[in-house]
Amino acid sequence: MNTAAHAPTPRWLTALHRLLMASALLLLMFHLAVYIGYAVNLMRFPFDYDQGEGFELVDTMLFSQGQWPYRDTEAFPFYSSNYPPLFHIVAAPFVWVFGAAYWYGRLLGFLGTLVTASAIAYAVYREGRNRPIALIAGLAFLASNTVYHIGPLFRQHASMVMFETLAVVLLANANEITDRKQRRRRLALGFGFILAAGYTKQLALITAVAAGIFLFIRQPRRALVWGIGAGIVGAAIFGWMTLATGGEWWRQAILANVNELRIVQTVALFNQWFGLHGFLIVPAVLLAIYELYFDRLSIYTLWFVFAVIVNGAASGTWGGGDSYFTTAIAALCILSGIFASRTLRGGWHFPANYLTRWLINPLRRAAPLLAQAALVIVPLLYLGYGRAVLHMPTDGEIFGALSQALGLHPNALNGFYDSARTADGQYATGYANIGHWTTEADIEAGWKISNLIRASDQPAISEDAGFSLMAGRPAITNPTQLLNLDKKGLYKGDELVRMIEAREFGLIVLRAQFYPDRVLQAISRRYDQFDTVTMNGFNYLLLHPKPE
Repeated sequence: MNTAAHAPTPRWLTALHRLLMASALLLLMFHLAVYIGYAVNLMRFPFDYDQGEGFELVDTMLFSQGQWPYRDTEAFPFYSSNYPPLFHIVAAPFVWVFGAAYWYGRLLGFLGTLVTASAIAYAVYREGRNRPIALIAGLAFLASNTVYHIGPLFRQHASMVMFETLAVVLLANANEITDRKQRRRRLALGFGFILAAGYTKQLALITAVAAGIFLFIRQPRRALVWGIGAGIVGAAIFGWMTLATGGEWWRQAILANVNELRIVQTVALFNQWFGLHGFLIVPAVLLAIYELYFDRLSIYTLWFVFAVIVNGAASGTWGGGDSYFTTAIAALCILSGIFASRTLRGGWHFPANYLTRWLINPLRRAAPLLAQAALVIVPLLYLGYGRAVLHMPTDGEIFGALSQALGLHPNALNGFYDSARTADGQYATGYANIGHWTTEADIEAGWKISNLIRASDQPAISEDAGFSLMAGRPAITNPTQLLNLDKKGLYKGDELVRMIEAREFGLIVLRAQFYPDRVLQAISRRYDQFDTVTMNGFNYLLLHPKPE
């Protein structure tokens, strides 16, 4: 049965539909403007904004020098990375031209989210042939609080999602291509993007599994041949990196990267994810149910299910957080966009089975009414979503007036409003405490710390690597990686503790104190705090050696 309705649509309803669609598009364009402003603001900020950005920059600098960042953490400078190399390799040429800087890594992350949004829009248009909905679906991805947070950071997560999305969109219709050469090119490119995603961040494994299952369901032999081929290439790269780094790639990026799960954090982030994205989650789930009972499962549905279950659960791990939902957000934007397009054109088809007889046939007479209702409901879903994820500065001539008109009050740093927070600024455990815009005072505070490192005759330890890098000094240690190793019993720390006990560091800068306990205890015994500098809402503790 086809649900397409042929009854004429009243002019007032058509006008209302267009008005609501324009309003939804305008609201999401506003989110895009805020996102661009945030990205530009961060590109001008010369220090760490999100914890760990500086170490991403260190990795990039090492690759630009032809060196591996997977190193022995027991020897000076006690540094190693736990992330795959691709994002840093792509950014490495910028180091040759511009030196150590954050803006190019943040630019790459920001551009990656634009590519992802474009791929989402293309997928929705290809399936639904509705340009306004396709555009809105892409903008909905960029409007998400989570995507807004991580997009313009010098981190590799946004690039991973970009490669994942490109792979899924390419592979979605690959088996339907009749020209053999064209099909092979499409499959090769799709599997290539999956490998690229995996060597950008390990979390992309779920996309490889979802895509493999989808292709196996459709064409088992072809899926096995291409899957085995991609597996051989991936394994060869993995083995080469393990040998080239003397086993440190395996030790640092794999063994040390499996962390304990905190159920409370997982539950809190799931609740928050649904609260922010529920207007799109509902139609995405409805489309998944439709495919399960009335049609064939699409790669988008499998991708969505795997991303929600696996990545959602992993969001509660140490080092996880709301960013782990980004892949699921890309998938739900595609599914909800396809649902909206199909609903507006009346493109639902129900085969003759028991569910159609029980659930669909009784609604046959109401089909014209439901089709007309959809003209209002679909844009209202996107309007509701746009309001649910609202985030913006609340000061300045434009944003100040707008926030007053909307009755919004700042609930985050530097006069920022984030709908994911409560009125008093509380947020779910694991939700990144970022999103606000930086100020000149933050930049001045960063240079104060950096200048102290530059003035010291001895090496300095900084929990944010950017202070050392901007002072022209090497980054010493990577606290979160040392803690990762320590949690697995893979770290001793004898030499680092000896240097701390001997007061060989002229300055130690702490923020979250993510070092192993043994290191923190040594710092407490041999160093005194002499100042606190607040930058970007965080208190940086400055410590110098205690007198002999």
